[in-house]
Formats: sequence, structure tokens, C-alpha cells
Amino acid sequence: MFRWTPESRHDYANLLLGGGNLLILLLGFKLQSRVGWQITLVLIGLTSCWAWYANLKRHRTVADTPTSRIASAPQGYIELVGRGRQPPGVGLVSPVSGLPCLWYRYRIERKDGDRWEHVESGASHDTFGVDDGSGRLLVDPDGAEILTSRKQVATSGGYRKTEWTLIEGETIYVIGEHVTLGGPNAMLDKRMDLATLLAEWKQDKTALLERFDADRDGEISLAEWECARQAASDEVDRIHLDIRLQDGIHLMRKPAHGRPFFIANREVGSLVRHFRLWSWAHLALMMAALLGLALIGRAP
Repeated sequence: MFRWTPESRHDYANLLLGGGNLLILLLGFKLQSRVGWQITLVLIGLTSCWAWYANLKRHRTVADTPTSRIASAPQGYIELVGRGRQPPGVGLVSPVSGLPCLWYRYRIERKDGDRWEHVESGASHDTFGVDDGSGRLLVDPDGAEILTSRKQVATSGGYRKTEWTLIEGETIYVIGEHVTLGGPNAMLDKRMDLATLLAEWKQDKTALLERFDADRDGEISLAEWECARQAASDEVDRIHLDIRLQDGIHLMRKPAHGRPFFIANREVGSLVRHFRLWSWAHLALMMAALLGLALIGRAP
């Protein structure tokens, strides 16, 4: 049985809806009644309407969002196109083919008679880089709808292994939320950091007394504690300044509030045509269903 994943949601939804509508149509032929055909066409019309709207929304999102350059990309919801790059450190390797890649999804099935049974499936969650010539950022693929033309199928010993990948050097399109972690835009909480630092100092009472017990009576007075708080505040300010003076980590991730998050190994124009063709296909099915209902309604 196929396991539904966010990465496979869009294309499999389109294919399954097409196959589902075909089954509904066959049901209409089997019932061979006026009411049966009306129910069949209503179901086809409703599913096609939903699919048409979903694809149209994706088409308009990609077509209407301007492409940003990484070096000048604003914070928030943006679109980027660049070349895939491996991040620093150990590179990702596909568990099926054993080849290096930026991202993978796989499915393993076992033959059982004339059908294939699900055995195992999964997808990588490692971040990878995108470079558009002006700069480089990281992409977190968690929660993304990933469209890739790189698909490999291998069958041996009664097993079928299917793999989808993104690889280094190819065109990578991303639309999602751009955030900068650390650097000048770092979100820092001085109150929390100050409380944490003071709690750490309290745990080492000997060092605390050595540093702030001015009258050497073995206790920290209110005045001495205020000096400790001021010293901790100054230290937190220095730490925060150091963080803001460093280069931040630029990251693309899943946006909030349900906005689309796509990753694809294709150019913007190709992706726009992809969603437009699917929306037209489902619109045609919806109109055909409505026409069929109108004809049945006029029939004696």
C-alpha cells in the first residue's frame, strides 16, 4: 500500500484523482440508471473542481511571485532559482542507489501475485544549499512538495525499488519562507539569557563569592547581588553584539499559515506550465461533468 507523504502529495493527488474519476465513470456504466449517472457526474464534478482550484492556486502563486536574488532577498515569502550545492560536511547518499544527492525519496515494494505490496518508504530531511551566483543559502525540505524529474526504478528478486532525487549542480527552484538565523537579524531575548547566566553563576557559589563578595563576609548582599546582575547584563550584551556582528545563516523553510512550499528541479516557466496544464485538465473534466448533468436533465 502506498504511504502518503507531503513530498508526493501534489503529483500523486492529480494522478489518483484521474484514476478515481475513471473508476467513478465505470460505476456509472455499471449502474446504467438516470440517478446513477447523476451521482457519478456530481462526484466527478466535485473532485475535479477541487483539483482545478488546487492547481490554479499553485499556478498563480508561482506565476505571480517575483524571483529574488539571494544576496538581496528580503525576509519572508519569496521565490529563488539557483544551482543545487552540497552543504559543508558529509554529503548525503541515497539509500537505494548509493549515489550522492541533495535529497531523496524512495519506495520499496514486494511482488505478491499480480500486485506490489508496500515494504518500506522514506525521504531525507537534510538541508542542502542553493547558489544563484549572488549568494548561497540553505533549504530545509521538511514539509515541501518536491517535484523532480529524476526517477529511477529497479526490479530484482521480487522487489521493486523506486527512487526520486535532487542532485548537485542542477537547477533548483524554491518558493517558501526566507529567514536569517543569527547575524544582524537574530531574535535574541536578553531577559531569558540574563536569567540563564545568573542561574549558572549561582550554581558555582565559590566562584560567585570570589568575584562579588566585596566585604568577604561569606554572603552576597543586596548591593553585591546588584553588582553581579550588572556584570551579567554587560556580559549578555557583549555576547549578543558578537552574534549580531557574525554572518547569519540564510534558510528557506516551510512557511506558516498554509502557504505553498515547493522545491523543484526545473525553471520557473516549466513549473508554471506544469500547474497550468493540470488545472486545465481538471477544468475540462469538471465542464464535461456539468455538460453531462445538463444533458441528463433534459432527457425525457
